[in-house]
Amino acid sequence: MYSPRHLRERPGGGPSDPGRRALFLGIAASVGLGLVACDEGDAPEAPPRATAGAVPAPTRVPAVVRAAPRPATPPALSRREILAEFRGKIPTQWGLDVTGVATGSRSRSVALTFDACGGPGGSGFDRKLIRSLRRHHVPATLFINLRWARRNPGLLRELATDPLFEIANHGVHHSPLSVNGRSAYGIPGTSSLREAYDEVMGNQEGLSALTGRAPLSFRPGTAHYDEIAAAMVRRCGLLPANFSVNADGGATFTPEMVAGQLDGVKAGDVVISHFNQPSSGTGEGYVAGLPGMIGRGLRFDHLSAVFGLGKAALTGVAAGR
Repeated sequence: MYSPRHLRERPGGGPSDPGRRALFLGIAASVGLGLVACDEGDAPEAPPRATAGAVPAPTRVPAVVRAAPRPATPPALSRREILAEFRGKIPTQWGLDVTGVATGSRSRSVALTFDACGGPGGSGFDRKLIRSLRRHHVPATLFINLRWARRNPGLLRELATDPLFEIANHGVHHSPLSVNGRSAYGIPGTSSLREAYDEVMGNQEGLSALTGRAPLSFRPGTAHYDEIAAAMVRRCGLLPANFSVNADGGATFTPEMVAGQLDGVKAGDVVISHFNQPSSGTGEGYVAGLPGMIGRGLRFDHLSAVFGLGKAALTGVAAGR
């Protein structure tokens, strides 16, 4: 699922040393489960908070870039037409890095992305993190769930009007995006093509109404897709996005661990963290880690910029019909 930078891999996939493979699997399990921690109400039980100690290497999806992701440029399709186009298609892939999902870029810039998952225990705001980004003039893309948006409408509008931040789509219910009910970490995914469409485009309409701007990219709850759902996201005019580095383990890492993850970020990476858990180690980790990233000469940009997305990508998409 994840591949820490310092675990060398064979061309086919796994770490080359069996003993290190066991370590890799342990890290992968803990970090993978961390993706559900941004909304404690969704997960049956949040994973234990990581403790200070040895900082793990940056956790990564297996392939940072397989091919340059193309911006979605859909025709003016209605809901009915999009559902008809994908009806009857059966997915064969499930996970973080399925066909069509953008994980890392060939850009010279880093895209920092932060999720706000909403729901019980997931609608907070990490002011320390946002202040640090502003202090260093570092742009970021904020993936907003509709539940968080409805709990924080004034704050959302403030963030949306700040040119430092780009607003992206994190779904209506924070569900894994499936056309046949697959689940991730015990969280049920959308059960049908229709439900998957509504998870994406219901929030697209909600965020557009609240901010006056249509998001250009989407990431589902738990970051899990099947390839049919990912293709549908593109036809809806959105880039199905994920990440190449998990910096905060679903807001479970200590500040030292977050800073350690950031220390290994390189040009082209898409970094996932969370800004809805102010009591987590994420904010302090970025306070400590951002100066070092800047000092290494890294450049930062919005996700839409590193993937070459344009506002025209959404022109004519009829979300509500």
